[in-house]
Amino acid sequence: MKYSVVLLLVLTLLVTAGEQKKYGKPLTLKEKTLISTILAHPEKFAGKRVQVEGTIVGVCEKRGCWINIAGDKEFESLRFKVEDGVIVFPMEIKGHHVIAEGIVSVKKVSKEDLIKQGEQHAKEEGTTFDPSTVKGDRTIIQLNGEGAIVTE
Repeated sequence: MKYSVVLLLVLTLLVTAGEQKKYGKPLTLKEKTLISTILAHPEKFAGKRVQVEGTIVGVCEKRGCWINIAGDKEFESLRFKVEDGVIVFPMEIKGHHVIAEGIVSVKKVSKEDLIKQGEQHAKEEGTTFDPSTVKGDRTIIQLNGEGAIVTE
């Protein structure tokens, strides 16, 4: 009897392991680009469609409108941002593997705008913000998401 229960559990895990959930448009590219390569040379990829893969290390808690994908190098990640309501990523996918496709966006943000954003974010979250933590302009690199496959 114990053997049957264990066997049933193992079979259930094998069947459910590796299930894929598709979000948005179908993926079209055949080759993947390393996240580290995009981050090292953003100007080369700006406006171009790329496919990346990695582990989901963050999910938008409010609307599920973005995920952060860990890069191939330690402490690197790339935000995969979608239009609100077009794709909604559930919080449960954090830690899962993803293959994602979209257009690389490279945006320069001034120190003044970063301070305004920080103050607005703190107001929304009910926290405090110290403008002295903003040291200068920043370049934001993200993937404007079109489609993704998450392996559960």
